[in-house]
Amino acid sequence: MIIRFGYVSTALNLYEASPAKTMTFARWSKLEKEERLAQLHAITKENLERTIRILHYNIAHQIKLYRFSSSVAPLATHEEVGWDYISPFTDLYEEIGRLVREYGIRVSFHPNQFTLFTSDKPHITSNAVKDMQYHYNMLTAMGLEDEAYINIHVGGAYGNKELALERFHENIKQLPEPIKRQMTLENDDKTYTTTETLEVCEKHQIPMMFDIHHYMANHTEEEPLEEILPRFMATWKDRKHVPKIHTSSPKSEKAYRSHADYVDVQFLMPLIKHLKEIGQSVDFMIEAKQKDKAALQLAEDVARIRGVKRIGEATVEL
Repeated sequence: MIIRFGYVSTALNLYEASPAKTMTFARWSKLEKEERLAQLHAITKENLERTIRILHYNIAHQIKLYRFSSSVAPLATHEEVGWDYISPFTDLYEEIGRLVREYGIRVSFHPNQFTLFTSDKPHITSNAVKDMQYHYNMLTAMGLEDEAYINIHVGGAYGNKELALERFHENIKQLPEPIKRQMTLENDDKTYTTTETLEVCEKHQIPMMFDIHHYMANHTEEEPLEEILPRFMATWKDRKHVPKIHTSSPKSEKAYRSHADYVDVQFLMPLIKHLKEIGQSVDFMIEAKQKDKAALQLAEDVARIRGVKRIGEATVEL
């Protein structure tokens, strides 16, 4: 089996390469009309160019897994701004898609925690649909709308999980089917456990994004890892990609839910043991604070385990 390692958004080994430069609505409001659009164009262009630079870095380091920044186009979904964040940058989006396809890089998006479908407030669901559409529009401009996924959490419980889940099942109907086909759901560190998230995924035929750190922070005795993993993997059946696991480790025992700078390989050993027994190849998305540095370090650390062979700078074989 193969494990590939990737990271989120910014390559820290590169100078001034954040693809998430932004603009607040307050700043936008103070600008003259012509300057508003000019600033939005300049920031978005820079973010897309930096994304291309990061992709070249990933190619050079054989990193086949990468999560795009959700902040590429500032204020794109703000109801008072509403601007065309696609047409002026067609060539840049197309170049991103070309690099991803040519070099076989698995990419994704992860909207923020406010993109959810469990609220009883219609405007929150409407905003969630708008945000998912924003991400899907960018994937379409890249030509990646049939292969890249948009990952969110089930949402809040609002004091009653049962009612909140009923609202999810109803509210998700507002999401256009092509976008729903490209969404994944992730288990939480506080609210919805892995089993609860799996049940939603299985009901809607949505692949699950398994977060091992969240699982460790929020699971019951009825959720042993050896039973959870096969169910999680089954949600990826007949999909283009192998199952994907979000990977991080606690900053400390006291700050257990916070992500450490790097990933402690010992924290992952029970997971790696079960994965080896199953024999299913997976992708590890590293969510540690040191991003690309942490991904490459974890690949090196896992490669030191007996019986593991490093077959690329960010890939190992068990």
